[in-house]
Amino acid sequence: MAFLPVDEQVKVLLRGCEALYTEQELRAKIDKSAKTGKPLRIKLGLDPSAPDIHLGHSVVLRKLRQFQDLGHKAVLIVGDYTAMIGDPTGKNKTRPMLTPDQVEVNAQSYFNQAGKILKMDSESIEVVRNSSWLGPMNLADALKMASKMTVARMLERDTFEKRYKAGVEIYLHEFMYPLLQGTDSVAIQSDLELGGTDQTFNNLVGRDLQKDAGQDAQCVMIMPILTGLDGTQKMSKSLGNYVGLTDSARDMFGKAMSIPDTLMKQWFTLLTSRPAEEIAILCDGEKTHPRKTKEILGKDIVETYYGRQAADHEAEQFVKVFKEGALREDMPEVAVQPSQLDSGKIWVAKLLHVIGFAQSSSDGKRSVQGGGVMIDERKVTDPNAQIEIKDGMIVQIGKRRMAKLKIG
Repeated sequence: MAFLPVDEQVKVLLRGCEALYTEQELRAKIDKSAKTGKPLRIKLGLDPSAPDIHLGHSVVLRKLRQFQDLGHKAVLIVGDYTAMIGDPTGKNKTRPMLTPDQVEVNAQSYFNQAGKILKMDSESIEVVRNSSWLGPMNLADALKMASKMTVARMLERDTFEKRYKAGVEIYLHEFMYPLLQGTDSVAIQSDLELGGTDQTFNNLVGRDLQKDAGQDAQCVMIMPILTGLDGTQKMSKSLGNYVGLTDSARDMFGKAMSIPDTLMKQWFTLLTSRPAEEIAILCDGEKTHPRKTKEILGKDIVETYYGRQAADHEAEQFVKVFKEGALREDMPEVAVQPSQLDSGKIWVAKLLHVIGFAQSSSDGKRSVQGGGVMIDERKVTDPNAQIEIKDGMIVQIGKRRMAKLKIG
């Protein structure tokens, strides 16, 4: 296997990186890998606590793909055993334990979405479950593991420190999580572990346990946490400021166009492969108009998951809708059943709920009161209005969401 020279590999891998423990060690590992022809084993742990992933998760996945493209092997660890504890990282309370069935469903969903980014062939990736080595452990093994860490050091971890100072309960099994994650590194003989800034403590524990086991310590590469659509908080599904990997091309592009200008440089760096020099020009308002820059960013993101044709199409449709005030040529058609109508009419708030534009009729009523609802290009101002439904009627909320109605 032909590897790029060490300097070239390191240059690629350091792009967007928040911290590396340590660059000198990574250079030595890459050099040895090139001489022996043996790929590095790059670890990424997956705690399948939720079934969906978003662009924030893609940051480490994209870095893992870079390692694959350079000839190294991704080792994806499914934390089916550690999920029963729940990673306390960033949490101000104990996380609920998952059942084996929940873990399996979430893991399969994760693989399907991660496959949009990673090479999934057997030469490029190895998928293992940590229950295969953690499950057989007995109490003596657990006690030996616990002896590797002091309570004082565990309390240095910001999550535990904050909870302790705030008087929030910390359960003993939560102290085991970093040790179990570190044991994963020993079990697979990891050369480097990837993680976000919130995983630094856990990843460094792996280095210590590997040294104790007589192994070479893994390098640890820390990636930034992607800021969400609001421009202030980390991207999170619970906060609603996310772009999901299963979002439609339309939603991906529209959401990218909505971000604050201040996010463009971070998103270009972490979500695209454009050179730093080009990003600097794109993010300089005196050299490139911000709207044009966002259009390029949106197209790059859509192309990654749907291809260039879809990216060009969404950009074209966006211009027609937002700049020229036209309706989308490819708006979805949504059926309204006759049984949902009363003499051919339906309450506008209920209509929005029925076609999926509102989570409930109450939510639909708030949308009308907010002034963003239009039917056949006429604004609806009465939240109690009864709408007579006709085939081909167009319902809009804002400029991004619109649908053509069909009876039956």
